[in-house]
Formats: sequence, C-alpha cells, structure tokens
Amino acid sequence: MKRNPPLEPPKKSGPPRRSGPGGPKRPTGPGKPGQTEGSAGPRRASDDKPRFGAKPGAKTGAKTGSRPGDARADGFRGGPTKYPPRKPGFKKPGAGASHPANPHPAHAAASAEGKGEPQRIAKLLARAGVASRREVERMIEEGRVTIDGVAVETPATLLASLHGVAVDGVAIAAPPPARLFLFHKPAGYLTTERDPAGRPTIYDRLPADLPRVMPIGRLDMSTEGLLLLTTDGGFKRQMELPATGVPRTYRARAFGEVSQQQLEDLFDGVEIDGIRYGAIEANLERRTGRNQWIEMTLTEGKNREVRRVLEHMDLKVNRLIRTSYGPFVLADLPVGAVEEVRQHDLALFRKTLKETA
Repeated sequence: MKRNPPLEPPKKSGPPRRSGPGGPKRPTGPGKPGQTEGSAGPRRASDDKPRFGAKPGAKTGAKTGSRPGDARADGFRGGPTKYPPRKPGFKKPGAGASHPANPHPAHAAASAEGKGEPQRIAKLLARAGVASRREVERMIEEGRVTIDGVAVETPATLLASLHGVAVDGVAIAAPPPARLFLFHKPAGYLTTERDPAGRPTIYDRLPADLPRVMPIGRLDMSTEGLLLLTTDGGFKRQMELPATGVPRTYRARAFGEVSQQQLEDLFDGVEIDGIRYGAIEANLERRTGRNQWIEMTLTEGKNREVRRVLEHMDLKVNRLIRTSYGPFVLADLPVGAVEEVRQHDLALFRKTLKETA
C-alpha cells in the first residue's frame, strides 16, 4: 500500500516579517525605518504631495489617494486594495438594526400602535404627579394601583401610557406639562409632606390653590431660602442626581475664624468621616465681629453638606440661606411666597440638562 506524502504547511505570501525586540515588526511604508527589501519601489514625485488637508510641504510618507488608516504597505502582493466610494446612507444588510430580534411585548405593542417608548408604571405615575416613585412603589405593594381593574404586581411593569390605570379606584389622566415653582422657604419648617412628630412642614405654608407639588431636594428645618417645587416626578429626580451637575449656591453665616486660602482649598474636595465631598467653590464675603459670611457653590448636594464641611473647619453655622439652584435665583422673593417659572424658561432650561440614564 502506498503511503501519502506528508502534508506541507501552506506557503505564506508577501515579504517575510523580521523578528526583533517585542516580536515581529509590521512592514512599513516607503521612506520609513524598518523598510524591507522589495517592499516599495523608488519614490515618485507624487509621494511628496499633501494628503487629507495637510499643509503643502508637509511629508506624510504615504501615497496620495490611499485610504485613511490603511496600515498595509505596498510590498504586499497586488499593492493596497482599492474600494469603491461608499454611497451615502449605505449600510450592510442587517447592520444597525433599530429594534431587537425579540423585543419586550410592551415595546412591540407600542411600536405597532405608533405610541411612545414604554416606561415603568412607577415613573409614569410620578410624572403624572400622583406621588414620588418610592411612594408609588408602596402603593403598588398595597394593591392600590390597577390596570383595567387588575392590581399591578410590580412597579417595573412597562406601559406606553396611563390609559386604564387607576389609583384607589380613580382613573389617572395623561400627565400635563411639567410646572416649576420657586418657594422662599422660611426657617422652622420641614421639607416633607408629613411629620410623625407633628412638626410644621412646608405644605403648611404653601398656598391652598397650588397644584400637587414635590420639592426638588431638601432644606434642613433651620435652613431658609430657595426651594424648587415641581409637578413632575421625573424632572424632580433628574434635578437631584449628582450626575446632572446642577449648581446650588448658599450663603452661610458662621462663627469662628477662617481664611480665604482655606476656603479655596475646598475646590479640590474634602473627605469627612469617610464621606468624600466633591469640588466646592467658596468665597469669604465679609466679617462681622467673629461671624463670617461665606458663599458656597456645589453640585452634589449631599445631606447637610454645607454645615458638615464648615464644621470640619471649626466653624459653627448659625444661619444658612440657599440663594440659587441652577439658573433660578431667590432674589427679592418675599419669605413664604411662591412664584411660578414661565413654561418657555423651563423648556429652555430642560434642554441644557445633561442626559442621564
């Protein structure tokens, strides 16, 4: 019986790659160090022409007309591969599909009916001004939220609209446009809807004809100044996220000694009791005896951040006023007064907010 001759490995085409420090080196283009013999012919006059907007006289070391980012050298068999220009809007078949192969039933139904992107029911109800997301989740756990008479089992239920949704048997209408109010919170009131201890809250001071509003962020009971109120739970959450980066400015009257240099060091952030506070812009306004008036601007808004940072500097805060939140300022708004932001101004501001997940 004849034996088959042993198979030989296929021969590689193109110039050999030389090994050296760091492994094999890629063949390089004409005029570059490490050029292999036979990898390129003599230079032509066209080799010195500028490419892709380069200034005249600048040497690029590449042929005119080669594709941007082409790392292959002319030494490869047949030279660089040329491709026809791609037509505008051309895509490979199946590339960049806008919809997954097996979409969620709610997404598929919304797409078929021409409705908007489905969202969690808790988010939709919060945007409709029913309650905060956390409160809506509690309502769902208690069986108070229904869809076409059937109790909702999870706050993650996806819906394209609130059609058929009811809370405590009352149908929920489509959410109206978000509204924003400026409120000059006086000291001595809690930023909450109810207090188990019976202490006064901001809702005890708000006008009776105001729609149902939710505070954006919180101010301590002893803190006064600008508090934003909105009818849109989604907008409230977006404003409160540190990633959104909306600046808040405060004026603090503090007892003790501090220098402008110490305040400027806060721009690098500070860590207190294991909690890291981000950059704070602080300026010493004036002194009245041993009391200092300090202006501070921050973007995170962590719990009692201003007071904790100043106490860390051996200062005792005896008055704290928030003077602005984003582009909205307290100005001369009387204590306890409420003023609505115009829809045009609110729409412009929302366009400037950073996109968040």
